[in-house]
This record gives sequence, structure tokens and C-alpha cells, in this order.
Amino acid sequence: MKIFRNPDAQWREEDLYKEQAYKGLDAGEDVAEIGTSIILHSGKMHSLNVLGTEIWKLCDGKTVDEIVSELKTGFDVEASVLKDDVNEFLATMREEGLINEE
Repeated sequence: MKIFRNPDAQWREEDLYKEQAYKGLDAGEDVAEIGTSIILHSGKMHSLNVLGTEIWKLCDGKTVDEIVSELKTGFDVEASVLKDDVNEFLATMREEGLINEE
């Protein structure tokens, strides 16, 4: 199943926070609470951390396995853990109406 961002959702990356998050990752810090992008949809604002942002950007017609494969090159984590994280993120995005699957 291919995953697509909802075209009605507006989003942008927050460059300053993105830079801060990647510096933290390089230093081995926990950066899960740093919002690197926001999504606006149906009157709600969603803040995504660095992993969420990277997953979101890959929701352009890729499958879960393709998303995980691309993320493995940038994140030092086991594939099974990464796949669980991706599936959990996508479930949340699905509930919020932020992704479509075909």
C-alpha cells in the first residue's frame, strides 16, 4: 500500500529547530522533543520531531518498507525498531486524516 500526505494539509520545516535536532543527534543526545516541522490541518497544528518530519516527507507514494529502507541510512537504529516507529507514526497520521493510502 502506498502512502501519501493529505494534499489539504499545509506544512513547513522549522530550519532553526531542524539544525538543532541534527546537531543533537550527531552528539548522541535525545532529540525526540524538538519540533522540526509543523502541519496545519482542519484547524489543528501538529508538531513533528526529526524522525516524524523525515517520515512525513517520505509519504509521497512510498510503501512502509520503502520508507523504512530510506530512513535506515540516516538513523542509527535497528530496522525492526524503526519499522515499529514508522507504523506507530503512520497510525497517528491516519487517525488525524493527514495521510491517504492507495
